[in-house]
Amino acid sequence: MSGSDTANPYQNDRGNKDLSIGKPGGGTLTASPGTKHAMNTSQAFLIGDTMTGGYGNGPDILHACTIAVNPGEIAVIVGPNGAGKSTAMKAVFGMLNVRQGSVRLDGEDITDLSPQARVAKGMGFVPQTNNIFASMTVEENLEMGAFIRRDDIRATMEQVYHLFPILKDKRRQPAGELSGGQRQQVAVGRALMTQPKVLMLDEPTAGVSPIVMDELFDRIIEVSRTGIPILMVEQNARQALEIADKGYVLVQGRNAHTGTGKELLADEQVRRSFLGG
Repeated sequence: MSGSDTANPYQNDRGNKDLSIGKPGGGTLTASPGTKHAMNTSQAFLIGDTMTGGYGNGPDILHACTIAVNPGEIAVIVGPNGAGKSTAMKAVFGMLNVRQGSVRLDGEDITDLSPQARVAKGMGFVPQTNNIFASMTVEENLEMGAFIRRDDIRATMEQVYHLFPILKDKRRQPAGELSGGQRQQVAVGRALMTQPKVLMLDEPTAGVSPIVMDELFDRIIEVSRTGIPILMVEQNARQALEIADKGYVLVQGRNAHTGTGKELLADEQVRRSFLGG
């Protein structure tokens, strides 16, 4: 990142200029108040399209919920506690039953695939907790991330170390001895070792300090600039929307507000209800 970006990584205009996720023709979400037009999702690179479902035989948690992201974009899912944010992420990754709707990756319907099969298709997923092997070294964690590969992984590992320099310094250290922010870097780095087509992050800044949160967001921006789409659930809604190309506000498992990050930050109803005014 340039010096100006480092000083204020959120000052550059990251908003999607045409306010659409894909090409016209289906899968359209109603815009939030103030955004003035809808967002088309039919041709998104990754889309959970009108998903309804829940865990096992339990009640539906998601209700016709749609989230989507395209290459080079950061899409964030925000909302109050219990809104279904992480559930939506897990539905896209195949960890719960989608009773209605579909999940598509690069035009392919993957609704019926297991999470393991989705990883093989190019989905990288970083859960909020239990996302590292604490007794293994940092480098061993990264090697575990490349378990599905049969090629030389050294170049990818160097890319991860370039993105997260502290991990190279601590590569021989057990991951469980690292700070919370450093453990999150290990988890993201391990997902990147699969060379994913899309990266999914569930609460990547949970439990870290504001300084570490800003650093993680900087790294997330850098990953997106390589062209990898990033779909992220985040409790720190204001900060997440500041770096987001797309934003989805969920309430009780439904799409409540949809727009670019800038639009949602400027939307009076969103600010009042979800961002503290």
